[in-house]
Amino acid sequence: MQEWLLVALRTLLAIVILFLMTKILGKRQVSQLSFFEYITGITIGSLAAYISLDLDARWYLGIVSLSVWVLFSLGIEFLQIKSKKARDFIESKARVLIKDGKIMEENLKKERITTDELMEELRKKSVFQTANVEFAVMEPSGDINVLLTKENQPLTPKHLGIKVDPEQEPQVVIMDGVVINEPLATIGLNREWLDTELEKIGVAIENVFLGQVDSYGQLYVDLYDDQIKVPKPQNKATLLATLKKCEADLEMFSLSTKAPKAKKMYEECAKELERVIKEVRPLLIQ
Repeated sequence: MQEWLLVALRTLLAIVILFLMTKILGKRQVSQLSFFEYITGITIGSLAAYISLDLDARWYLGIVSLSVWVLFSLGIEFLQIKSKKARDFIESKARVLIKDGKIMEENLKKERITTDELMEELRKKSVFQTANVEFAVMEPSGDINVLLTKENQPLTPKHLGIKVDPEQEPQVVIMDGVVINEPLATIGLNREWLDTELEKIGVAIENVFLGQVDSYGQLYVDLYDDQIKVPKPQNKATLLATLKKCEADLEMFSLSTKAPKAKKMYEECAKELERVIKEVRPLLIQ
């Protein structure tokens, strides 16, 4: 067999073996490499290259070595799952770098991080002043996570005492100009509703690259032609305007009637509706 063909076949074999071994090791090998996993990845890649290019009759020893590395890595991962001491030894512990706005200089030295590097990492988190940091910790992966002080945290409905219902995942109902029926059925809608919504904005299904429906039943579309501007859904704005109109009508009825009982009823209903509008307004103006 010619050498180029032999190298090609061994390369294909190495790719298949490397893919299978990586699948066995799991997604963490790719997404969150620890120090040991980083070494493992480099070594496995080198062994795969050896299997591909070594024309010696003993090339199969590369597969043996590759298998040993993978099995050893699996053993280390299972050991880390079972033992916290093993995790702390292999991956090291998280270390506090800033506490109550004060930089922990000794911990910076232990992690061999300069002040410039720390400030760079903080700026990546949109933090420009250490005094605004309640807590900053360096994770075993090398990432630095930051908790801002209360007064510097973004305002949320919880801070305002507003209870917000959990928002459902937006469902993709059109992809590449084709309607996907299963997500439509999941959110209790049908093809007729979709056709009506598309007709409102004057768009044909075949011209839609991607269509999504949010938890409020609003349809958002992205067209193949980016030059065409599609109006944004107005369902929430329309609902808010309708509620305000109802409130105004109730107030007008209370002013126009001369019957005391009816006047009182209209006033109470107007106040109740005003309270409801105040509660739902943050959701309807997003």
